[in-house]
Amino acid sequence: MPAELVIAGQPIKPGETRVVDVPLPDLYMHTALSMPVEVIRGRRDGPVLFVSGAVHGDEIVGVEIIRRLIRSKRLSGLRGTLITIPVVNVYGFINQTRYLPDRRDLNRCFPGSEEGSLAARLANLFMTEVVSHCTHGIDLHTAAIHRDNLPQIRASLETPGVEEMARAFNAPVIVNSGLIEGSLRYACMQAEVPVIVYEAGEALRFNELAIRAGVRGVLAVMRRIGMLSETRRRQLKPVDPFVAESSTWVRAPQSGIFRMLVAMGAHVKKGDCLGMVAAPYGGAQTETRVTASCSGVIIGRTNIPLVNEGEALFHIARFNRPDEVADSVEAFHTRLDPATDTSTPEDLPII
Repeated sequence: MPAELVIAGQPIKPGETRVVDVPLPDLYMHTALSMPVEVIRGRRDGPVLFVSGAVHGDEIVGVEIIRRLIRSKRLSGLRGTLITIPVVNVYGFINQTRYLPDRRDLNRCFPGSEEGSLAARLANLFMTEVVSHCTHGIDLHTAAIHRDNLPQIRASLETPGVEEMARAFNAPVIVNSGLIEGSLRYACMQAEVPVIVYEAGEALRFNELAIRAGVRGVLAVMRRIGMLSETRRRQLKPVDPFVAESSTWVRAPQSGIFRMLVAMGAHVKKGDCLGMVAAPYGGAQTETRVTASCSGVIIGRTNIPLVNEGEALFHIARFNRPDEVADSVEAFHTRLDPATDTSTPEDLPII
């Protein structure tokens, strides 16, 4: 571990904790803007992990996960360095939108460039000031606006070091997904920094279960890679996650008002009725069934019942033993539900 870590010209020595404001391009009113980065350095050598939130500016669950993470008493005795970036896309966060002012998706602009678009410059800054110092990374996401995601890990398990992190996170589901050029995961792979993505919840909404699972998952990864010692406190039994090798979206067969008939995490079989789409007037003749195109488990869904033909309604992940996955998801929810979780939380639950 280097004796001195420098981010945006600010040195942070072992044993120090510091918030560094990384300067960003000004707003068009010439209002200065920065990306706060909190660095917690242990006194002992170890990995350097970044945990990032709000790469999409409206995905705020990760912001709360990081807030709770850096307050956790379990970080005492930290080995190595934890670099947290609660809000990467500051521009989108201010405007409560997924995108940047130039209408680009930041997660398709990595590794970026110093002289490109605003999105490219922000991506380049993140790679230069954060990723270049790191040995591992966890990127926190939610579903897009008006959609919801079951807590899950997205990872390319063929990438060295990734599978260990993905399984350690203790999410009930791992989606073995390929790397998309321009994404942060892809750029980190090119830089030989293993990264996993945690997906849970909905944009612009807090979800207590998703937050709790995220905090515990990050801490579990930190223990696995040697940044934290195993705790003597009672821990939840580790989840043996199920790996999905593929997934598909079920889309609206017609425009209308959608009535959902299956829950998140449910096991469905090919041909099962998932819901009904109907016109806002008329009788049963205006209704169309929405059926499962394959067998699997619901890992994502729409939350708004007003749909247009072709809109994605359900995300189904395919597993060898989908009934066991559904049982595991139900147990996972029960263990982390504030109403049934008997452990003493460090933060009061968000209701």
